[in-house]
Amino acid sequence: MKQALILWLLLAFAGSSYGQTITIKDQQTDEPVELATLTSANSKLYATTNAKGQADISAFKDVEKIEIRSLGHKTLIKSYSELKADSFVISLENSNFSLDEVVISGSRWRQSSDDVPSKIISISAREVALQNPQTAADLLGVSGKVFIQKSQQGGGSPMIRGFATSRLLYSVDGVRMNTAIFRSGNLQNVINIDPFAVENTEVLFGPGSVIYGSDAIGGVMSFQTLTPSLSLNEKPLITGKANVRYSSANKEKTGHFDVNLGFKKWVFLTSITSWDYDNLRQGSHGPEDYIKDYYVQRQDSTDVIITQEDKLLQIPSAYSQINMMQKIRFQPNDRWDFQYGFHYSETSSYGRYDRHTRVRNGTARYAEWNYGPQIWMMNNLNVSYNANNSVFDEMSLRLAHQWFEESRIDRSLNKTERNTQSEEVAAYSVNLDFKKATGAKNTFFYGIEYVLDDVNSEGELTDISTGISEPGPARYPQAKWQSLAAYVTDEFKVSDQFTLSAGARYNHILLDAEFDTTFYPFPFTEANLSNGALTGSLGGVYRPDSSLVISANLGTAFRSPNVDDLGKVFDSEPGSVVVPNPDLKPEYAYNADLGIAKVFGDVVKVDITGYYTYLKDALVRRDFQLNGLDSIMYQGELSQVQAIQNAAIAKVYGVQAGVEVKLPKGFGFSTDVNFQKGEEELDNGKTSPSQHASPFFGVSRLNYMANKLSMELNVNYQAKRDFDDLPEGEKDKTEFYALDKNGNPYSPSWYTLNFKALYKMTDTFDVSGGIENLTDQRYRPYSSGISGAGRNFILALTAHF
Repeated sequence: MKQALILWLLLAFAGSSYGQTITIKDQQTDEPVELATLTSANSKLYATTNAKGQADISAFKDVEKIEIRSLGHKTLIKSYSELKADSFVISLENSNFSLDEVVISGSRWRQSSDDVPSKIISISAREVALQNPQTAADLLGVSGKVFIQKSQQGGGSPMIRGFATSRLLYSVDGVRMNTAIFRSGNLQNVINIDPFAVENTEVLFGPGSVIYGSDAIGGVMSFQTLTPSLSLNEKPLITGKANVRYSSANKEKTGHFDVNLGFKKWVFLTSITSWDYDNLRQGSHGPEDYIKDYYVQRQDSTDVIITQEDKLLQIPSAYSQINMMQKIRFQPNDRWDFQYGFHYSETSSYGRYDRHTRVRNGTARYAEWNYGPQIWMMNNLNVSYNANNSVFDEMSLRLAHQWFEESRIDRSLNKTERNTQSEEVAAYSVNLDFKKATGAKNTFFYGIEYVLDDVNSEGELTDISTGISEPGPARYPQAKWQSLAAYVTDEFKVSDQFTLSAGARYNHILLDAEFDTTFYPFPFTEANLSNGALTGSLGGVYRPDSSLVISANLGTAFRSPNVDDLGKVFDSEPGSVVVPNPDLKPEYAYNADLGIAKVFGDVVKVDITGYYTYLKDALVRRDFQLNGLDSIMYQGELSQVQAIQNAAIAKVYGVQAGVEVKLPKGFGFSTDVNFQKGEEELDNGKTSPSQHASPFFGVSRLNYMANKLSMELNVNYQAKRDFDDLPEGEKDKTEFYALDKNGNPYSPSWYTLNFKALYKMTDTFDVSGGIENLTDQRYRPYSSGISGAGRNFILALTAHF
């Protein structure tokens, strides 16, 4: 008992002893640098500065090489003794360019981009504060390297390197967001992520299946939300921000608040954001084909076509949303770190605008076509442990539960039957990841993963004249989708200039579905899939000096059929209906890319990446038969039967290029452009352009930075896509596109001229805003069903504490 008491007292003393705090400041402004990263040479130790630019580096004692990195600053390398000689206060010099930064999405662990052959970009909170994106989809578009499609204002479906939707992977705090009902059509789930609560966003371009599994074919979008910060002394650390914003094009009214209450071992972080958007107004200069100057309203038991007073309003497109996040962190000592996160997001119901533009017999096709409230909830427990044993140096265990709700509500014009289809997905995941350095030059990353998605789908038919409801056809079968996987990657420093990386993953997917034949006479009542997939990667990074980086990467990826592929019943387009197909197998992608980045005299930076991806056994929609019939009645209309099938090969190739120039007196210029071309095999052996290979697009920026002021004038643009260059499946969608002189749909070229500014009035208050689409262009991004905002005035006020 006496020995136990002495041990307890020693542990208590160790827990309460003071660590060594370092303070990092900006050399030019003398302001604290938040999120600066300190790592040891072998990456076994790391620390990140808090909002006050401070971090505890007691674990780094006697380390000879500590690398200090921060976006926008030059990397600094010092020993612990040198930091001590500087009284643990250092200033980081601003950098015109950086070819070296800390990234996480390449392996789930902090790495130098020098060691990652894949192309990865970061979108910092500082950039988000200047640009004021309304949604997480708009946040991704800020990069100039991700194309965003929208079917309605409450949405945003990223396209990366010719792929989109379920061929891209979303990750939030290291947890897979993709579910078994992520569809091949455009997705809206990214809007559930709160841009105000995101600390950093990374986009990994190209295959990521070795680390992330199924769906990571075109790329990975990794969102890291706010990290709870511990107090480094006996006083509580209280930091946070409050933000209000207004935008004129949709009368946006947004409010946000977050607060971090940190003690030495415990931290509590709370974030809440509320958005309210009115109907979106499009620009006054552009194609007349984009104007729909009416909407449908129910009056006295009759659907009435109402002519709009303002024909530029896109009605219905209004919606609102609320997001909440609560994190709790407990760090009992330097080895253990426990972080729990609760996320909740809910939208109001909102109109799917592109469906409201459809016509039949010369009038509106639908009286109603809305998405019901879209709900996402996540509980996430992350346990980290640092050790130095024969098995691992660092371990991370992630346990997550997610809940998704979505629904579709439609009713034809002057019909009393309302069709509602509702889906719920309970997603459970376990990730156990390890990191082990086996020497000064070699590091292994390995782990296992288990994912379970439980899908529940229901349908309901309601007679709105009587209010009587009865069961209706569901969109999906009742199903369970499971993934079991193990992976390993090896990072080997051949020399100080060259790093080689290789990895492999085996994934096994199980899918069990039960079909209801009450409404559709399927020739089966259940389907069971059991598929294995082996993927790999091999790449290298060569850096002969600090101004040049050359990277090359070969990789494979896969997408296993999910519940949406196998079991969905829906109308893909007027006159067609997609039905289940239980005979599916995974599609595989084979990718090669080569990148070169060069800095000339600390004045000009050029970055070029070329890539080629070949997709085999592509899951595509093709004509099909159901019980020997090629057409069936669906929602009162004779419709061509189609199904998802492994019926094609596809290829995508392209170039991503960027140029940055630092001009005198705080000015700078940059351009990012993207060219991609995709081809997909058709049933007749011919090829068609791929739907998700966007036209040439990019952004050019002229910016200015002083001590307290940041300003930017930028131009976003997209090239024209003629009718002959549209995918075959897009050529009948006249409601999406402008019409050429022959009456055929096409996607016109467009540009928007935008001005953004942020001024730091005091240490507490920032004011930001700008004018988007200065020339009030009426434009519609390729494949979108709603036009972008017309001239838009933005004003935001932020208080930091």
